[in-house]
Amino acid sequence: MNNITIGQYIPGDSWLHRLDPRIKLFSLVALLVGTFIIPISTELTAIIPMVAIFIGMMILITSSGIPLKKVINGLRPIVFLLTFTFFIQLFFISGGTLLASFDFHLSVTSILAIILLIIFYHWSKKYIKARILYFLLITFLVFFVQYLLPYINLYSYTLNIYDEGLMRAGFIFVRITNVIIMTSLLTFTTMTTDLNYAIESLLKPLKWIKVPVDVIAMMLSLTLRYIPTLLGETEKIMKAQASRGVDFKESKFKDKVIQIISLLIPVFVISFKRAEDLGNAMEVRGYVIGAKRTKVDEYNIGLSDVLSVIVVLLILGAIIATRVL
Repeated sequence: MNNITIGQYIPGDSWLHRLDPRIKLFSLVALLVGTFIIPISTELTAIIPMVAIFIGMMILITSSGIPLKKVINGLRPIVFLLTFTFFIQLFFISGGTLLASFDFHLSVTSILAIILLIIFYHWSKKYIKARILYFLLITFLVFFVQYLLPYINLYSYTLNIYDEGLMRAGFIFVRITNVIIMTSLLTFTTMTTDLNYAIESLLKPLKWIKVPVDVIAMMLSLTLRYIPTLLGETEKIMKAQASRGVDFKESKFKDKVIQIISLLIPVFVISFKRAEDLGNAMEVRGYVIGAKRTKVDEYNIGLSDVLSVIVVLLILGAIIATRVL
């Protein structure tokens, strides 16, 4: 549960924390557009900008004082997706220069070795701190034992690694990583109230066509705010049930379904209770849906905000130029 970084805010006094929330949200949208404008290609003209964006994200993390471990934890939920995507591209993209060729065997010995590896992984992962690297190591060993143990062979296949497949797999891997890091940096350095103000400000032109921008902004900010809250409550319930003998990891599939149901019921009850408390608190403070609201803090765009927008627009313009030219 602690690996979910969406909605979490890390207090700090870095230049990124002090940046105007409207500028941060606009910069995020512009960088995301630039990231997806870059075409999936095996040429260096497409891969270099993606790697440059990744390096830029690392510089932002360092300068903002956000712990790198916290950012890496945010990548844990998508490790399987990243690994699966990487190997799919590696297996099925053929073109360019053949770099290596491997003969793999699904044999009795390799299947037994894979089963033992999976059992060992699930037993030992709770003792390993660097679980992402450990998962990648086990994935590599799954293929290695198929290459190493051809005895009593049942099925054989050949993996041809081409330079285009390798570069394409790396491109997609870095793209997904960049997107997760960008969105995590926004929530890490921006409070929910500031994010609400930024969304409302950037969507203000939609008021001309009678779109309830303030209501939409409030809903989005509350959703982001309560994701880590509900995850924290879920973790407390899981620990309470574990102290009563419930095992979410080692039980049978039928028992896990029953345990999940018993977990969802109190989570829903807590969600409705918190929603009711929040509604009462907002009503007491004079919140009226659709009414004009005043703000305690008024944000002024400074020199650092202007420079940030200029840099982001230059990056976006350079990406568009490489695509058009």
